[in-house]
Amino acid sequence: MNDDYQNLRIAKKQALTPDVVMFDLVHPEGAPLPVFTPGAHITVKTPKGLHRSYSLCGEPLDTQRWLIAVKRETTGRGGSLSMFDLLEGEVLPTKPWLNQFELNENAKSYLFVAGGIGITPILSMMRHLMSQGKSNFHLFYCTRDELNTPFMDLLSTPEWSAMVTIHHDHGDPSQSLDLWPIFESPNGADVYCCGPKGLMESVQDMTGHWPSECIHFESFGASDQQFVLNTPFEVVLNASAQQFHVPEHSSILDVLRAEGYSIKSSCESGTCGSCKTRFISGEVEHRDFVLLEEEKADHIMVCVSRAKSPTLVLDL
Repeated sequence: MNDDYQNLRIAKKQALTPDVVMFDLVHPEGAPLPVFTPGAHITVKTPKGLHRSYSLCGEPLDTQRWLIAVKRETTGRGGSLSMFDLLEGEVLPTKPWLNQFELNENAKSYLFVAGGIGITPILSMMRHLMSQGKSNFHLFYCTRDELNTPFMDLLSTPEWSAMVTIHHDHGDPSQSLDLWPIFESPNGADVYCCGPKGLMESVQDMTGHWPSECIHFESFGASDQQFVLNTPFEVVLNASAQQFHVPEHSSILDVLRAEGYSIKSSCESGTCGSCKTRFISGEVEHRDFVLLEEEKADHIMVCVSRAKSPTLVLDL
């Protein structure tokens, strides 16, 4: 796909909750949009000039429109706030879709766990499964209250309700959904989780005894502050002094593999710990769910984490 931005027109803007709006994006000349895969996201350039990524939450085979839902983040850098100012008929510069949260089409069954706006990539997965005539999934959806539950109307319909459990904690942590009975005994399902960091860490803890290849996290999609465009950087291997360029849409692991280096890995989502690598110098943007705080000073998960500094030197 071409990495250049193309303008998509906002055909419809709809409030889902007081703090979440959904945009229907269409080709400005009515041409069909590409089919995407469940769990995919797009990067847009906001009116403020910031780059933000949003999960596609519509039907993956729908070539007439792409749907994204945007949560207003008052503590962010203003990207989501400027999105709220957009009007129907305006255009939004958009990059082609990417997918770092792929659905395993061959799974025996699926357990989906979403918190708040984290429903968006999972909704596209469920829509895809439904379109295939499959109902071998269940969603556990955690939100504050009914008013602040995106897609509440859709997920409460008879078509969906049998496969959906919606839980409201009303802002009280003691009223959070107890997920342990769900994960106590591995049952062969693939687990997909997207939501606030606390929810994902909880699911990670509860699924430690599950096969790692069955556990999947969307780590970038739960808040506006995480929707930052990747920046390229250089990685240097200390033993050989070889230097490699890590581009915007590749991981360190991808680059080293392409250069013939064998790096142990498994989940490739920052959740299993297999690719933990020591670094010698540079500043790391940690995106994993595994490293202890004391380990972050000199270790990196090369499957997901990136460099904040222009160069990162690895102990390889």
